[in-house]
Amino acid sequence: MISCDDAAIICNKKQYKEATFLEKIKLFLHRVYCDTCSKFSKKNAKLTALCDKAPLYSLPEKEKVRMKIELQDKI
Repeated sequence: MISCDDAAIICNKKQYKEATFLEKIKLFLHRVYCDTCSKFSKKNAKLTALCDKAPLYSLPEKEKVRMKIELQDKI
């Protein structure tokens, strides 16, 4: 079996669709007997759903580079 620390890591990987099939099985089995990790996984799933619904966006790459140069010039 995996530890709670490992379960948290796999849960986070699952949130970003980076967990392997085997990791998902290990997480499922761990959650069967660990209430704490089960609650963490459910809260993590809710957070993911809320983030997916939110109108989030990131800066274009050119804008990031411009800001980085501007910040470096101030140092």
